[in-house]
Amino acid sequence: MKRRDFSARLAGLGLGASTLATPLLAQAQAKALSESDYVRLSQPLSVEKGKVEVVEFFWYGCPHCFAFEPALDAWQKKLPADVAFRRVPVAFRESYTIHQRLFYAIEALGKVEDLHRKVFQAIHGGERKRFEKEDEILEFVGKNGVDTAKFKELLSSFTVSTKAKQASRLAEAYKIDGVPALGIGGKYYTSGQQAGSPDRSLVVADALIDRVRKGG
Repeated sequence: MKRRDFSARLAGLGLGASTLATPLLAQAQAKALSESDYVRLSQPLSVEKGKVEVVEFFWYGCPHCFAFEPALDAWQKKLPADVAFRRVPVAFRESYTIHQRLFYAIEALGKVEDLHRKVFQAIHGGERKRFEKEDEILEFVGKNGVDTAKFKELLSSFTVSTKAKQASRLAEAYKIDGVPALGIGGKYYTSGQQAGSPDRSLVVADALIDRVRKGG
């Protein structure tokens, strides 16, 4: 979803479930990698040494991010040990910083595995939640077994607020103008729009990970 479409409430996903490319197809696509499949940052970012950092930029309100999540999750669970993957929520509009804080509060509780996909489902599934107000968020987490008083405290905590601000700065540094997008090694980013499809963005990411690993 592009920045200009960030707050659009699209009717239906129309994307279907993402599926990973077969190994042979992945190899063929990687060999066909072109500069139009990704962007190389003019100013490389500082990253952890000894690891290839991969960042998924997302927004809970983005239907494309919701559709991409199953394939992304399966992919990131198979990444080699020298790749450090993390999710980074973005908010192109001030009113959606609450979604950033929602993610980091979930993360602080160690509940990403349990609740991350459920937040997407609540927004884009039959419930059609918006999670733009704290009360709605607290009701949701409470129904999912979370101590609402503790979660309320986390939502407005210094740690969570700081992480939300850092997330916005990182998205700006990568010059992200749409989601979902993948930042690779502080040097590149790609997306379904650039790579041709969400599935192929993972193939491009694999190729870029290898390039960063080799010093490229």
